[in-house]
Amino acid sequence: MSIFKDYLENKSPLILHGALGTEMESLGYDISGKLWSAKYLLDKPEVIQKIHETYVAAGADLITTSSYQATLPGLIDAGLTEKEAVQIIGLTVRLAKAARDKVWATLDDSEKAKRPYPLISGDVGPYAAYLANGSEYTGDYGQITIKELKEFHRPRIQILLDQGVDLLALETIPNRLEAQALIELLAEEFPEAEAYISFTVQEPGTISDGTSLDEIAQLVSQSDQILALGINCSSPLLYNQALTVLKNAGKALITYPNSGEVYDGSTQTWKPKDKDALTLVEHSKDWHDQFGVKILGGCCRTRPNDIKALYAEFRT
Repeated sequence: MSIFKDYLENKSPLILHGALGTEMESLGYDISGKLWSAKYLLDKPEVIQKIHETYVAAGADLITTSSYQATLPGLIDAGLTEKEAVQIIGLTVRLAKAARDKVWATLDDSEKAKRPYPLISGDVGPYAAYLANGSEYTGDYGQITIKELKEFHRPRIQILLDQGVDLLALETIPNRLEAQALIELLAEEFPEAEAYISFTVQEPGTISDGTSLDEIAQLVSQSDQILALGINCSSPLLYNQALTVLKNAGKALITYPNSGEVYDGSTQTWKPKDKDALTLVEHSKDWHDQFGVKILGGCCRTRPNDIKALYAEFRT
């Protein structure tokens, strides 16, 4: 049995690595610019490894590589050669592995018995992240073709798999054509790879580009390689309705919402959440109880303490 499938069937619920950029900002690092947090892969990668370590220590079972924003075209646009860009994407896997193994070695046997050995999840962010124009929240990719989307995603997927990730995280996907491109690319060129796919939602009933969740569930249900399906980087208030539809795909479900604060793409700022809003743990417990969600975490504006709270709820 494949390892990700085994974890879903025998070790769930699984706790997901939390936000990277949010934590870097909290530590005083400037993540502005098209590369966001990925620019620190170039000259201060130890900072990223340290954040991975913090999340592993907090209880994360899936350690997500820092490759969301690290793409060949994005890194080449930043002045790297193609060879250097390939090396940087490979570095994201090595940092995640080093962090996992460093923290795991410090745990005593009783702590290790409470949780599975963490898996490394290769982060495949959307084309929107390369555009860096807020299209994660609109799905507006203009006139791009499915062939162009495959060409964009192919090299990073190949590098992540070559570096030995345990699964792929196809995350923050706002666009149906991109989902189709990724699913076809896995089947055609990476048939041994396992993955989960997670979409952004702005309105009830659709992903960000307006495609119905029913259509998304049907699309994903046809892939044997996509083992989990869900929503991330979206308001937690939209999850119940989305999960009601997405469960029809017959996949494990995954949830990692934003903190509840609301992002304004026009000003690139966050507005505070309602003071009476539920916590991430409260939402996650509801989703686990109601829908059987098997992978739980937090996205933008969540912190290691949020992951630690999920660990306390689901592992102790």
